[in-house]
Amino acid sequence: MDDIVLQAQGVDFSYYDGLVLQGVSLELRRGDLVGLIGPNGAGKTTLLRVLSGLLKPRRGLVYLDSRDIGQLSRRQIARRVAVVPQDLVIPFAFTAYGMVMLGRTPHVPPLLSAGPRDRQVVMEKMELTDTLALGERPFNELSGGEQRRVVIAMALAQEPEILLLDEPTLHLDINHQIEILELAKRLNREGSLTVLATMHDLNLAALYFDRLLMLNGGKMVAEGLPAEVLREESIRRVFGAQVRVEQHPTHNRPHIIVLPPTP
Repeated sequence: MDDIVLQAQGVDFSYYDGLVLQGVSLELRRGDLVGLIGPNGAGKTTLLRVLSGLLKPRRGLVYLDSRDIGQLSRRQIARRVAVVPQDLVIPFAFTAYGMVMLGRTPHVPPLLSAGPRDRQVVMEKMELTDTLALGERPFNELSGGEQRRVVIAMALAQEPEILLLDEPTLHLDINHQIEILELAKRLNREGSLTVLATMHDLNLAALYFDRLLMLNGGKMVAEGLPAEVLREESIRRVFGAQVRVEQHPTHNRPHIIVLPPTP
């Protein structure tokens, strides 16, 4: 139990138009690298928001280091958990450096300015994410891949132990998708950062994550190694697609081939 850093127990959540999560339970252990997969509308983004304390469950509990997350302040949570959303709209003319500095907010006392330690952390995280050269450029003028790296640097500037990524490869070309996932893997392996990411691309999920969780209709329907979760029958049942699952040509991971409908 000591190495469980984030846990959901029997979580239900509903918006005005109905139940989105039903009895979801999961455990993240220190150093986990986990992918959350499922079809559109399965509840993946909602689950990330519940796990980060942004949404309160209708039923069930979320624990952060064995403490009810509902009893913690946003500042307390932000010192442990960082979230990278799908899209981040910034109405102000922040530079990339200014964006990353926002990540220090949980550590800067109210009404005080950032100090030398905060500036040091920002520079370290920008170097780690290869965004130092972007520092003075307006965030809203960066490419999609550059913006994603800056937002990850901002999340890392919180110095979290847990990183929640919501579709980190969304709207990116294949080169930038691999770049972001390689970064997440490196942060996990070298920095012992616990990572949970929602993913649409099942092949990238299989290739980069040690464990997969499959959500469907707001329920957790499978959990385990990629080869255990990504089976032809379960993919057909959950995603409604005809597929063949083979082994990746260079890695011991499943590789999914989509079969077009027969005439």
